[in-house]
Amino acid sequence: MEFILDILYIYVVLYTIYFLALSVRNLNDKKFKLEKKYSGYEEKDNLAVVIYSHNNGENLENLINELKSQDYPIMNFKVFLILDNCTDGTQLLFKNDQFIHVININDCGTIGKDQAVSILLEQLSQDDNIDSYVFIDGDRSIAPDFLSTVNAALAKNSVISGETIIDVENFGPIDKIKAAYQKYHMNFIRRARSLFGLASQADSGVFIINKDIVDQIGDVDFKDINSELKYSLLLSKIRFKCTYNPNIQTIVDNTNYVFRKPRLSARLNLFRNAITQIFSKNFVFSEHVLSLVYPNIWTLLIIYLSVLKHSFNSYFFVDFKIVLFTFILLIVGFALSLIDAKLTKAEILRLFAYPLYSAAHIVRNFPPIRKLVNKILNREDLPENTQKFDVDVVVATNRSNLNCKMQFISENGLSKIRFMYKNKKFTTSSHIRMIDALQELKTKLDDYGFVLKICSCCTHFTQCVDGSTNMLKGFCNSDYPSPSIKEPKPTLIWNTCNDFSPAELNSLIAEMVKESNQE
Repeated sequence: MEFILDILYIYVVLYTIYFLALSVRNLNDKKFKLEKKYSGYEEKDNLAVVIYSHNNGENLENLINELKSQDYPIMNFKVFLILDNCTDGTQLLFKNDQFIHVININDCGTIGKDQAVSILLEQLSQDDNIDSYVFIDGDRSIAPDFLSTVNAALAKNSVISGETIIDVENFGPIDKIKAAYQKYHMNFIRRARSLFGLASQADSGVFIINKDIVDQIGDVDFKDINSELKYSLLLSKIRFKCTYNPNIQTIVDNTNYVFRKPRLSARLNLFRNAITQIFSKNFVFSEHVLSLVYPNIWTLLIIYLSVLKHSFNSYFFVDFKIVLFTFILLIVGFALSLIDAKLTKAEILRLFAYPLYSAAHIVRNFPPIRKLVNKILNREDLPENTQKFDVDVVVATNRSNLNCKMQFISENGLSKIRFMYKNKKFTTSSHIRMIDALQELKTKLDDYGFVLKICSCCTHFTQCVDGSTNMLKGFCNSDYPSPSIKEPKPTLIWNTCNDFSPAELNSLIAEMVKESNQE
């Protein structure tokens, strides 16, 4: 036990020194201020602005207009817009717009950002007129000097991630707490690390990289937040670290933003696989690997309190006063970190509430607790023989379209559907047939005035009685997009297209259920 406390104390002391150093360094960000001030004087690179969008029509039109208003020479940048199976009419907005190059992906479902971007990069790999790629999500908003700022940052760094500013006006209390922590993390941890010349994590929402590096690696990795962390580590290993730059800012509203954080298991797996490679001359990579095992606030407090108690009552390899001094240094470091983190008084209060949220989140996901909560809420944990299938769907409201997800779940011969919008979920009861679960979901949405825009809720859809229990197949009688095809086209109940026309309330699904009962 004594030896374990020795190791844990050394661990938190090293982190305390690191944290205090970051706090002191972050007090002076003159480097970024000078870079911003003289951003218009750098030699202009040729930039390829790559925008990924899946049903972001309302925001996307504004982003394109902002790109058209940039103070950057128009001959030095091109805009490539990837529309991934958009069903909200986005492709019609830019049909005759010569300013952008549209890559419209349809007839193959939603393939996701990673694969969609890979397809475009393969096409652009032979274009020698491109110096760097600028990746932006279609739900972002930018300032008129955005590209000039990017160009200035590229003069010193080849791989850059930027700051995401979140509009928290309509966030709930929990999301505001998470937003305050994220703002603190960007304005303190990431910025201070950048000022020290340390690596940062790539963020596919706003990410800039030199084309030669992409050609050398072969691709980017935007599958999810965990793969972005792995990709960042690879960049550090080949000596092209990703650098955080707070001057490069994009704004996203609360409707589109989803809080993301690498899983602890993913960080530990990366650390375990890379630990044998840290003893090299590549300091940035070695430090990046070690940073994967940073402690959270509860880990720090538990270790410090345990060591303080032990060193006060018993022999310890350092005196109690030294342990207390290092703990005070940690508190001082935190106080200094708040000075230049650009948090409001309300955000500071929410930041202090974040450890409580974190603890509640850990307790909530502890297996025995999770099972108890799911039982109380009539939501059982999915058994091992469960099959799940996720699809992206759109729900229409009176004012806009919402990008949501549906998860078709089959377990022990029963079916249910989980509907997800951002961090909110609704799971239907278990049914013998999937169409019964879909009927329950559609009724629930109808009660709130929402329209689920999928084939089984469209007037052009005809169900297919194929003898299966779930009845997932059907036919589309619309002539979109090929009027020359007169015969009904086979489809699935969760598909959709731009010719969606809402059917009468529950009529088609009810008819499917009725015909199935008559067989």
